[in-house]
Amino acid sequence: MFSIENRKLYATSMLFIILASLVLLGCDSSDQGSKKQFLSVGTAPPGGAFFVVGGAISQVVSDNLGELNWQVSPEATKGTQENIRRLDKGELDFALANAAISYFAVRGEGAWEKKYPVRAVMTLAPNVALFITPKSSAVKSLADLKGKRVVVGPAGAGFEYFLKPILSAHGVTYDDFTPLNNTQTGAVDMLADGSAAAAFLGGAVPTASITQASASQDIFFIPFDEGAKIELFENYPFFFPAKIKAGTYRNQESEYAGMNVGSMHFVTSANVSEDVVYNFTKIVYENRAQVVEIHPAGRAINPKNVIRDTGTPFHPGAIRYFKEIGIWPASE
Repeated sequence: MFSIENRKLYATSMLFIILASLVLLGCDSSDQGSKKQFLSVGTAPPGGAFFVVGGAISQVVSDNLGELNWQVSPEATKGTQENIRRLDKGELDFALANAAISYFAVRGEGAWEKKYPVRAVMTLAPNVALFITPKSSAVKSLADLKGKRVVVGPAGAGFEYFLKPILSAHGVTYDDFTPLNNTQTGAVDMLADGSAAAAFLGGAVPTASITQASASQDIFFIPFDEGAKIELFENYPFFFPAKIKAGTYRNQESEYAGMNVGSMHFVTSANVSEDVVYNFTKIVYENRAQVVEIHPAGRAINPKNVIRDTGTPFHPGAIRYFKEIGIWPASE
């Protein structure tokens, strides 16, 4: 038989063991819970490349997590401007964006009311855009847009961030013509029925809307002035030369010397942890061939292009990975 003292000692010991076990179980439960991390990727409305590429990146990361306990989910949004604002609020972890719009957001310029802490993860596919018009039109240069009705992109899409510099370099402003808002498909319809004289269209080449326009009528690619292009390349890091090979579109007999008006790029917030961005970058880059299987824009995930400077600072987590694999510029 236990003495009273022994029974008290036994009860105290058992109570201590039970309490210690509960604490340990609580720690285990907390640790397991903290390992599960939900990551959201902002894209754009369905129908465009952002929506598909954002979904592809999310899927490829989800399929190659290894020991990482992440749940990665793409989210359809209104596009770059919404994505940047929601990254700032912590409502998104990563997003697709147009480099021209990000450029002004990080500087708090244009319509941006403050400097947004956007950070680049990798530069993706070029956005090759241009003005087109029916071949029968009298519009042969950007100066000829004056007094005309011109489709300048969907309302709220942010096209003005790269369109206004382009027009300014050619001596044209929005006040010189009637700007019309419509989707790229809608713009093609307006060109066909004559309700617009020209439209600004673009994206990855070949661009579906331009293919559609050239299939229904003979179109003319309005050229950019060479001097204006040089000015834009010198003043803005998101503009690059881009050529459209002859024969890309129906009846396109010669090469078109155009511009990348702001690459698609993958971005995050400066507030996202370095380790998360490092691991995300690593998974996407190492499994880039799987992205290509879903969308050809994945070909832009290559050693030369992903580190291309478009004017938005890179996140330290991305830099760390790119240095590790030896593709980050040695001088930086």
